[in-house]
Amino acid sequence: MSGYARRPEWLKLTPLNPAIVDRMRALTRDLKLHTVCDSARCPNRTRCFGRQTAAFIILGETCTRHCAFCAMKSGRPGPPDPQEGEHIVDAVTRLELRYVVVTSVTRDDLTDGGASQFAQVISAIHEYDADIPVEVLVPDFGGSFPALQTVAEASPAVLNHNVETVPRLYPEVRPQAKYERSLELLKRAKLLNSNLLTKSGFMLGLGETRQEIIRLMEDLKGTGCDLLTIGQYLQPSLKHREVARFLNPEEFAEYEKLGEQLGFRRVASGPLVRSSFHASEMFL
Repeated sequence: MSGYARRPEWLKLTPLNPAIVDRMRALTRDLKLHTVCDSARCPNRTRCFGRQTAAFIILGETCTRHCAFCAMKSGRPGPPDPQEGEHIVDAVTRLELRYVVVTSVTRDDLTDGGASQFAQVISAIHEYDADIPVEVLVPDFGGSFPALQTVAEASPAVLNHNVETVPRLYPEVRPQAKYERSLELLKRAKLLNSNLLTKSGFMLGLGETRQEIIRLMEDLKGTGCDLLTIGQYLQPSLKHREVARFLNPEEFAEYEKLGEQLGFRRVASGPLVRSSFHASEMFL
C-alpha cells in the first residue's frame, strides 16, 4: 500500500466531538457493549452519537474473516456473552431508543454463525417493548438456511445483509464470502416472511464499473430487496485496500434515482452513507 488517497472537499469531515464520543463510549463500556460506529470507524459518529443513536455489535469485536475493506479486528473470537440481550436492553433504556440496529462480526467458528444470539437479542428487546422495531445487519451464516430461519422467526422489522461490492471484486475484497450466497440469503429471507423488509448495501470506489453497479442493483432487486444503501469506500488504514476512485455527489444522486426507478422502496446514496445511516427514517 502506497498511502491514503487525498480526499475531495465533499469528504472532508468535521472533527469528532470528544465530549460526545467519550460519553457514548463510557456508556457502552459500562454495559460491556460495542458499537459498529467505533469499531468500524464510521465517519458519522459525532452526528449519530449526538442524537443518542448507535448500531450495536453483538458476538464480540473479533471477526473470523479477513476482508480487505473492513476495519474490524480479525482473529480468534471469544465465546458469546449470554447476557448480551440484557446489556442492549439496558442501553435502549438509558438512551430512550425507539429504533434499534444490531449487527455482528462474522462468526464462522459458531455452529449457527451466531444466529441464536441475534434471536435472543431481538426477543429481549421485544420483551422490554414490543413496539420498538429492531433492524438486524447479519452475516451470511455460511449459507445456512436454518440459521437464517432462526433470525427471521424472531421477527426483526428489517433484515439487512450487505453485498458490499460487485461480484468481480469478491476474490480481492471479500475472499471468504460468495456473491451468490449473499443474494440467496436475501431471497430466502423473503420466502420465510413476505412481510419482512429486506435491506442491502454496497460501497463504491473499489474499482467497479458503472455497468457492474447497475447489474448489482438489478440482482438485488431480483431478490425482492426493499431498501438499499450506497456509500463511498474509505480506506480504514494503510493495511487495507486503497481507494480506486472518489465518486462525486452527483454520481451518487444518479444511482439513487436509478434505484428508485428499479423499484426499491427507499434508497440512500451518498459519499457518507453507511448501512445504518438514517435507518429509522428509511424504515418509516
